[in-house]
Amino acid sequence: MLNVAIKAARAAGAIINRAALDVEAVRVSVKQTNDFVTEVDQAAEAAIIENLLTAYPGHGILAEESGSEHGAKDSEFVWIIDPLDGTTNFIHGFPFYCVSIALSVRGKIEQAVVYDPTRNDIYSASKGRGAYVNDRRLRVAKRTRLQECLISTGFPYRPGDKLKPYLNMLGEVMSQCAGVRRPGAAALDLAYVATGYSDGFFETGLQPWDVAAGSLLVTEAGGLIGNFTGEADFMDHGECVAGNPRIYGQLVATLGKYSKFAGAGDKATVRQTLLEDAAANETASAAPPADKPTLTAKKVKTPIARNTGTQDAPF
Repeated sequence: MLNVAIKAARAAGAIINRAALDVEAVRVSVKQTNDFVTEVDQAAEAAIIENLLTAYPGHGILAEESGSEHGAKDSEFVWIIDPLDGTTNFIHGFPFYCVSIALSVRGKIEQAVVYDPTRNDIYSASKGRGAYVNDRRLRVAKRTRLQECLISTGFPYRPGDKLKPYLNMLGEVMSQCAGVRRPGAAALDLAYVATGYSDGFFETGLQPWDVAAGSLLVTEAGGLIGNFTGEADFMDHGECVAGNPRIYGQLVATLGKYSKFAGAGDKATVRQTLLEDAAANETASAAPPADKPTLTAKKVKTPIARNTGTQDAPF
């Protein structure tokens, strides 16, 4: 099954790489504000589904662009597909995007492939058998202190996304770590956590196809992944945090109060913080502008040359 998924991912990657040679010729549609789909997404998805269903016609499909339209409707085996994670990056020629394919068996992810076509890197994992990039075994980074860590994230970009709570979250994480990055493709972000390139990851507004394959890469590389309160059954929660066990725990401690599953007390704390921030901003905008200092001419005393019998030197 993993080999079939790798073959499907490479077929999609070939379509993506051909299109990347002339990305300005790619037709782009807008699903909603700042959420794009291209003919490349659709062609790559079709290639993946054809490869998977040719090998396993009785399996189900859950794909970003076509949903559950293809495949069996009642199978215990469901392929979860994002044909081009990072479409916005792709249409701008920014080389950080990937193909993501995972197999869910009775609700548990058992096979995973994330393919980076720009670097020809295959990240793969089978449950209980470890995670690999090409032929190299993956392990999460060993750092144990958040202040030494590089953390990746994803910014809210859809209408209705809760920007202000996210900015508070981002501010807290930034103040506690060595740096934050926003590459723009969650599946590849999670592959980078598994590889140890980054120490942790968090994002909200995610769908199962964004995180399914990456979640198995992280856990098979020795890391942890869950929602902001640390629950491992996070796939449909719309929020994700990942990292090595020590960093994961520190991120959950920071992000837990922002979770939709947080306790009433934590939610009240976040609301109070947002209200205080809003009040401070309102006060600052209502304050009269400070008086500008005015320049006044100063009287300059002109020195009087004394007659010393010699000619004054020119200035």
